[in-house]
Parts: sequence; structure tokens; C-alpha cells
Amino acid sequence: MITDKLENIDIYCNIPNSAKDFIKCLTKSAKLGRVNLSNDIYVNIETYKTKMPADAQFEAHNKYIDIQIILKGNELISYTDKSILTVKTHYNEEKDITFYSEAVNDYPYIKLDGSNFVMLFPHEAHAPQICDESPSEVKKVVIKIKV
Repeated sequence: MITDKLENIDIYCNIPNSAKDFIKCLTKSAKLGRVNLSNDIYVNIETYKTKMPADAQFEAHNKYIDIQIILKGNELISYTDKSILTVKTHYNEEKDITFYSEAVNDYPYIKLDGSNFVMLFPHEAHAPQICDESPSEVKKVVIKIKV
């Protein structure tokens, strides 16, 4: 996992330039939906209401790295190595996702607040969309980079 301030995005040579350029041009008014940056990189921009930790669950992806950025609001993301978790829903190849059983409260988290990003790799399970204090609306960008 990598987490840092957005202003430092250029120092990460493992992030493709097309993704960095997209990130540097993001504004709070970015349109919702999917944007294809290349055959191996796409972006989802969505809004949703964050949830209480008890309602969150760990997930992991095999085919894509996630870069997650908040444009409006804030959220917490719990994370851990997926090898220590118990599979709840086996891998769905079409959706590139596995879900895990453990409660998120017992694991570390980071706070996304619009000034930072998190980059999550396939071996890292993460539980996104967790509220900081109480559920609230957020606008989020998830950049998917094929491994």
C-alpha cells in the first residue's frame, strides 16, 4: 500500500503517466461514470453514502491495482494483507473481487480527505466507504491499473 498527499503523485514511478495526468486534472466537478485511459487503465467516479464500520467488509482484487481519491467529503479505509483473512465470497473473475469475513474494526485504517490518495495492490485487502464519524455523502475516484 502507498498513501501520500496528492501533491506528491509525480514521485511514484510505478504509477503510469496517463493516471498521474488524469489525477492532476481532477476537480470536484468531475463527471460521474467510467473513463477509459488505456486498455489497461480505467477510472470510476461515483457518489455514495459512507457506512458504519459494522456494515463494511474487506475486499481484494486480483487483476487490478486501485488508486482511490476522495473529491468530496471523507472516508476511512481499513486494510490488511488478504492472506490472513477468511474468504466469505469466493473470487468473482468477471468483477475481479473477493470478499472476506473479518470485522474491519480490528485493523488499521487511513483517512481519505481530498488531499491524499491510497494505492492498494492485489495482496492487500481493503474495506472502503467507512464513515469517519457518521455516514455522509462522498464523491470518489477509483483508478484501476491492470497488473
